[in-house]
Amino acid sequence: MLKVDSHQHFWIFDPVRDSWINDEMRVIQHDFLPQDLGAVLTENGVDGCVAVQADQTEAQNDFLLGLARDNDFIKGVVGWVDLRADNISERLAYYSQFNLMKGFRHVLQGEEDRALMLKSAFRNGIGELKKHGFTYDILIFPDQLQYVSAFVGGFPDQKFVIDHLAKPYIKDQKIDDWAKEIRAVAKYENLYCKVSGMITEADWKNWKAEDFTPYLDVVFEAFGADRLMFGSDWPVCKVAADYTAMKDIVEQYVSKLSANEQTAFWGGNATHFYNLKQ
Repeated sequence: MLKVDSHQHFWIFDPVRDSWINDEMRVIQHDFLPQDLGAVLTENGVDGCVAVQADQTEAQNDFLLGLARDNDFIKGVVGWVDLRADNISERLAYYSQFNLMKGFRHVLQGEEDRALMLKSAFRNGIGELKKHGFTYDILIFPDQLQYVSAFVGGFPDQKFVIDHLAKPYIKDQKIDDWAKEIRAVAKYENLYCKVSGMITEADWKNWKAEDFTPYLDVVFEAFGADRLMFGSDWPVCKVAADYTAMKDIVEQYVSKLSANEQTAFWGGNATHFYNLKQ
């Protein structure tokens, strides 16, 4: 079974387009391409990755699909389409010709309408995904977890995954409301969760491995090892830790799981969810 990093990004840095990468994050204010990641994956015993959109344009899809076509370790792409567009069915039909296009994502965390996922036009787009075998990555902040049950419950045959544990407030050690919401949404069997992005929600300069344990306890109890997948969120993770240090936190935690559970977590679940080729 492949060992898979289910969530990372590539970009050619553009200070205008990528304005979210502020000066506090200057360590990632430059290009990150496959030649930068390949050796890092090898050093960490990871066989492949899923490249996820970082810009909401179809041009980004072309960019990522090109990288995936030229680099065997990129096993799939999560792109972006305008799910609210009148021609969404045609756009999805177009992307279905690319075997490496696995699913789509929208930056819901940045939307002024916090409940955008429940609006009819957005839901119409979600309803078209399964026809073409596409997954959907849910990128939200904790305040939006309250809408996920209605969202995911409305499409019981659609595969969903929450990115980055829904970004709990690890730095502030707030957990109660997030934990309650996570447990509620985890009841939906078509919803997975990525153990990714934790390091950037902690204190970048002063985090300790034990800071993450309560949050990991919640998601492993709620989802079980068969609906969780490892993701690095590289290169964003570099604002707080290098790839190895970030991965070590998770590795230490999951070492108590059975061999089968660890195999599922480190690659089996991502391979199944995204229908990745071995």
